[in-house]
Amino acid sequence: MALSIENIVKEYSSKPILAGITFLVNKRDRIALVGKNGAGKTTLLRLIAGEETPTSGHISRDSDMTIGYLPQHMIHNEGTTLREEVDSVRDKQDPKSIGHMERVLLGLGFERTDFDRPCNEFSGGWRMRIELAKILLRKPDLLLLDEPTNHLDIESIQWLEDWLKAAPCAAIIVSHDRAFIDNVTTRTIEISLGKIYDYNVPYSQFVTLRQERHEQQVRAYENQQKMIKDTEDFIERFRYKATKSVQVQSRIKQLSKLERLEVDMEDNSRLRMKFPPAPRSGDFPVIADDIKKAFGSHVVFDHVTFTIRRGEKVAFVGKNGEGKTTLVRCIMNELQDYTGTLKIGHNVKIGYFAQNQASLLDGELTVFDTIDRVAVGDIRTRIKDILGAFMFGGEAIDKRVKVLSGGERSRLAMIRLLLEPVNLLILDEPTNHLDMRSKDVLKEALQAFEGTVILVSHDRDFLDGIVSKVYEFGGGKVREHLGGIYDWLRYKRQKSKVESQNLPEDADKAIDLALQTHPLPHRAGSNYSLPSGVPATSGAADYAAQKAKAAELRKAQKAVAQAEQDISDLEQQILDIEQILAEVEGQSPENFEKYNRLKRSLEQRMYEWEILSEQLAELVES
Repeated sequence: MALSIENIVKEYSSKPILAGITFLVNKRDRIALVGKNGAGKTTLLRLIAGEETPTSGHISRDSDMTIGYLPQHMIHNEGTTLREEVDSVRDKQDPKSIGHMERVLLGLGFERTDFDRPCNEFSGGWRMRIELAKILLRKPDLLLLDEPTNHLDIESIQWLEDWLKAAPCAAIIVSHDRAFIDNVTTRTIEISLGKIYDYNVPYSQFVTLRQERHEQQVRAYENQQKMIKDTEDFIERFRYKATKSVQVQSRIKQLSKLERLEVDMEDNSRLRMKFPPAPRSGDFPVIADDIKKAFGSHVVFDHVTFTIRRGEKVAFVGKNGEGKTTLVRCIMNELQDYTGTLKIGHNVKIGYFAQNQASLLDGELTVFDTIDRVAVGDIRTRIKDILGAFMFGGEAIDKRVKVLSGGERSRLAMIRLLLEPVNLLILDEPTNHLDMRSKDVLKEALQAFEGTVILVSHDRDFLDGIVSKVYEFGGGKVREHLGGIYDWLRYKRQKSKVESQNLPEDADKAIDLALQTHPLPHRAGSNYSLPSGVPATSGAADYAAQKAKAAELRKAQKAVAQAEQDISDLEQQILDIEQILAEVEGQSPENFEKYNRLKRSLEQRMYEWEILSEQLAELVES
């Protein structure tokens, strides 16, 4: 299999997007196609897929070569069930194809109960998964994937990574998910100013090499500009001097024949955004106690209890439809028909970003004015820099909001939020319409933010280094995990390995119970972590010993759980008395004494909890 791109030119309204590019795609190439928004990445994919024709040049491929193209915007499936739609593309001659079909659907996050649902019941994101499943089942020679992770959860992204690494086909992938393309691709092609630069390395190595190339290009460009200016100065100085006429004409000819260098003079300076100062919130910005939310007979989640402390940065993760955004809407008081108690702490000022926030912008304002109206202080002198960092460069700042695309409006709403003085940020899929540079700017701002953050995201690279706690949504439950996003992913992989072993029932339950013992939300600085491994066990192991260990594990787990409950109760009592102390003048000495006594009890119980947790970890690892 080979595909050849030969001197391709593509113009729109006489404006060149691609200016004579040439490269070869070989069997099993894994190519990351990168470049600025508008550079021509999607255009190139459409040309290769045959959905557009080049202005000039030629694309040649083997006559029997098959191509699977996943665009950003999907065709809607109507009139068929999920099973019927996907079954239409599988190889009916292969008896194993049914099992393969089911593995693909389950890997992309569908449940077996979804198989007979009509396709028109699925949201746009799930319909994209249907199209992706069909493409994978066709087993094309070349995959063209345009932002394939936009509507996938983290576990489905990892499944797709594994599938792509094992697949015998070639692939060209456009993605702003740095972790995804780094894990999948081995070659990087950048489109810049209509030309391509081909690097036989993964994306992270490309970034370093590209910086070196860019610096060389800038030096060559600056040298040429100096030479041009010197030549023009010479011509202007001696234009009317007869004794210099030969030299002047020679210089004029030189300039006319000179091939002018172009360089993408992007601003590579590190734009650092800092949130404006906000009033200090109470110690516990969000307290959830036994929350249950249902839509009709469908229970989204139940028995949800957690506390988020001031300054914590946490992630909400899990498959789409498991309740992440629903819980966020409960916190925002957009949904009120839930049971349980959801308390927003003292002096909490929330900044909320969701895709629909973009619809709240004033359509008559320009991009610049939208930000100028909320910017205060020194930040007003940097509005153009900030807009440029979020892909509003040049004339784009003068566009009216009403003519912007959905993605552009989302980016503008994000910038506006970054300039508001808040102490609790709730961001629902904030990176969906951001390129890598914009994500880096946002990430650094969040890392430096002194308030509290709740992030709903499937972007592992973005979450890494920001969050210190993960809340996993699934099966109607919300489970808490201490540590960063990759700590949680290691836990998930380990748990999956344990569950796949053929263990006696009691031993399996015991190990699963131990693996699900999560440290408290109050211990973000603790060194405790879930065990990195569990003992190899088989059905031939001594059953009595395993049963005894299971009992010991249950006892240790119960002791940890009781300590967690005690700490939660003490913290609630402390919160209650803090509010009394803050709201009532002329406090009695008894209240201050009670407050100090509770704080000492909390310290002691947390110390005991650490010891119990270490004992539990030793039991699991022994």
